[in-house]
Amino acid sequence: MPPKNPPQPRKADGSATAVQSREDHRQWLDDADFTSLCDSLKASDTVREGAWKIWQKVFADGCERIIRSEKVLGICIFLAAVELNDLTFTITELLKSTHLNVNTFTEYIKEMDINMDTITTKVNNAVTRLKTKYDTLCTLYQKFQRLFELIFIKEPSNIQTSSDISPAALFKVTWITFLLVKGSVLQMEDDLVISFQLLLCVFVYYIKILPPSLLKETYKSAISGKPDKTPERSSRRSRSRNTHVSKQEENDDVFEILCKENGCNIDEVKNINITTFIPFLDSVGISAANGIPEEPVLSKQYEDLYFNSKDLDARLFLDDDETLHPNMRGCVELEKTPRKNDPEEVNLFPPQTPVRTAMNTIQNLMNSLAYASDQPSHTLKAYFNNCTSDPTNAILERVKNLGQIFKQKFAEAVGPACAEIGFQRFKVGVRLAYRVMEAMLKSEEKRLSVQNFSNLLNNSAFHESLLACSIEVVMATYGSISRETDLSFPWILEVFKIEPYDFYKVIESFIKDEPSLTREMIKHLESCEHRIMESLAWRSESPIFELIKQSREREGHVDQPEPTSSLNQPLEHNHTAADLYLSPLRSPRRNVPISRTIPTLPAPESNNVPAPQPQPTQRSTSLSLFYKKVYRLAYLRMNTLCSRLLPDHPELEHIIWTLFQHTLQNEYELMKDRHLDQIMMCSMYAICKVKAIDLRFKTIVTAYKELPNTDQETFKRVLIRDGQHDSIIVFYNLVFMQKLKTNILQYATLRNPTLSPIPHIPRSPYKISNSPLRLPGGNNIYISPLKSPYKHPEGLLSPTKMTPRSRILVSIGEQFGTAEKFQKINQMLSSSERLRKRAAESSNAPKPLKRLHFDTDGPDETDGSKHLAQKLAEMTSTRTRMQKQKQDEEMDTTLKEEK
Repeated sequence: MPPKNPPQPRKADGSATAVQSREDHRQWLDDADFTSLCDSLKASDTVREGAWKIWQKVFADGCERIIRSEKVLGICIFLAAVELNDLTFTITELLKSTHLNVNTFTEYIKEMDINMDTITTKVNNAVTRLKTKYDTLCTLYQKFQRLFELIFIKEPSNIQTSSDISPAALFKVTWITFLLVKGSVLQMEDDLVISFQLLLCVFVYYIKILPPSLLKETYKSAISGKPDKTPERSSRRSRSRNTHVSKQEENDDVFEILCKENGCNIDEVKNINITTFIPFLDSVGISAANGIPEEPVLSKQYEDLYFNSKDLDARLFLDDDETLHPNMRGCVELEKTPRKNDPEEVNLFPPQTPVRTAMNTIQNLMNSLAYASDQPSHTLKAYFNNCTSDPTNAILERVKNLGQIFKQKFAEAVGPACAEIGFQRFKVGVRLAYRVMEAMLKSEEKRLSVQNFSNLLNNSAFHESLLACSIEVVMATYGSISRETDLSFPWILEVFKIEPYDFYKVIESFIKDEPSLTREMIKHLESCEHRIMESLAWRSESPIFELIKQSREREGHVDQPEPTSSLNQPLEHNHTAADLYLSPLRSPRRNVPISRTIPTLPAPESNNVPAPQPQPTQRSTSLSLFYKKVYRLAYLRMNTLCSRLLPDHPELEHIIWTLFQHTLQNEYELMKDRHLDQIMMCSMYAICKVKAIDLRFKTIVTAYKELPNTDQETFKRVLIRDGQHDSIIVFYNLVFMQKLKTNILQYATLRNPTLSPIPHIPRSPYKISNSPLRLPGGNNIYISPLKSPYKHPEGLLSPTKMTPRSRILVSIGEQFGTAEKFQKINQMLSSSERLRKRAAESSNAPKPLKRLHFDTDGPDETDGSKHLAQKLAEMTSTRTRMQKQKQDEEMDTTLKEEK
């Protein structure tokens, strides 16, 4: 029901009347429902006034379909409290008061934002974090239920002593213990991996101290040899510490069983148990010598945490409380089992849940680094020794210092008890960095026929960026389920104080020289590159502005960072990290480069008269490539937005692009501390304005929000001047239009000025050979080019884990598979063809041999498609074709007999 005293009617234009303007700010005092709700939530007067203003806007905008009486009033109170940093209630108290669950609550807020655009960035971040935390809790609770059923007996028949505990009570105690350790140890409670590993530690703890009568056989056998659980009393603290450590040493079997069944790395879980879980037990006074903790004591400790954090009360999962009812489209662990063609294979592969997916992703990373070292290899040391100036000591010292910095920052972000966890992840990143560095140097040696890389290996920016990229891969692997967290990119750049522009230089080479990267990780690194190009590289302190300035001042005349004439030329992806880190930089005092020279692209000649030969010019390779990529990213974004907003005016796209490109090239200062999409939206609005096309900023913003990887802060908070920010409309009026007014007015006439070339848009350079290529019409057949496997030091190949996609795996290029493998592939490929043959069996003419075809999409051969086609021709040997011919003839005979 709506409030008893709704806001008074407004004028036709939506503005308040004079009487209403004087009374609005105290009107909430007369609304009994609103006042009662605020009283129950203990909201301050400031929050009440702010919430009432939001409610007035909701009512005035006529959003009838989202008006839900106390529900929307409660949301308005929440929005005001978050914005004012004055949260006097927990999320659970709010949900109880408004009779909402988490999913409905967040959906209402999203709908309010879509209809009225009232949600600030601060509120949006809070809602996103709440939803992510809830999804993580929901996933963990479901995993907890499954594990509890696998480990403990539901109804033991021999509960003998008062120290024993019923399964129902144990269920509550175990879950609350986990909530307590998770809330105490983690500041980032949406970290699924560490949370799950702590959950396993909790289960191990209770398996150790419980009577065997409560355990199922597998776990009962694992602890059958454990000593008496009640040692003689001694000093409580020393007894607790000694008991925990001794139990840790004697129960490796329990860890091994749990980790194996859940796809976890046992070393990581045991490390977390020793460095994080056991110290937590000591800090809260939980000891194995004291038996099972009492549930009320645990609940009281968790309650203190819950109220202090103003959070969700996750104990309510135990009661199936309506506020925590899951949305089936959201956090539920959907069992995404692969489709099976053979009924006998139904149970071969376990369900792919969020937890299992995360564990598998981490395990795959660990497997790929199984034989990598966190020290330079003999090959790397040889490269270091070949340098004019040996970089070994500097490299080792840098890694040591960055390791300490990373450990400290990780602990600050995740929790002080997790410092050692962070350091372990850092060391994984170091192993990956050394391996990629070695691969890069080998590629450079092959390309340049040199072995002295002194300039590159003594470049600190290169080493820091390479290590940061490796750690980003590790952090993204561990955070693969969570969306945005405190540790998400560009967190690593801030930790190591790396310029985004320097980090960008290593991404492409990193992807090309690390074949173990998954498709998802390649996409992640590409998204990092996009974020750098669209905003991070344009921060005011970025070196890119000095590089552009130097480029334009060369030879005393204005030049371009990248010639417009090269826009429609194919983008060559043959630049290595060495090219980009050692590209020429002109000294501000002398017009000479400080490193090797790269000739600029020649401009097209206007006539046949030979031009005088100019002196060789210097252009920064990294800047030139950066601008090319920025142009292509900018055009793709703009093209997508134009297709949605201007389908009836396709001719405007080229004009908008010309203004957009002109701004990036000649008015690049407008990008300082701003976003590429802000310039794009202003360019679109400006051209539509001078061409008399009715396109409003609200329409542009609404369509922009629907694009992938966008943030509402892009249009809600734009730099105006001197640290002041406002909406994109204010930016357009006060900054963009004032700067480009003369240029914009050129397009008001019927004859447009010369238009900029449309950038050549190639295939992504990152769709490389390790991405499986799908066979058209091939019944879920994927073909991957052969990778060079990493080898055991003794020459043995590292074991490869079979997955649902690799059940029938043929490696083209090593040795032929068995005849049975090829026969099974042929059967799958022929299944659809046989259906067509049934209607065409009118002659006994020999059937032509079928051939497999690969997609060779586009001219870019970096994906190895040409190489695959050649290998495929080799595969169709006489033996294989004979088997295929024989199979077809047998099938033809069978079909005739059926007729």
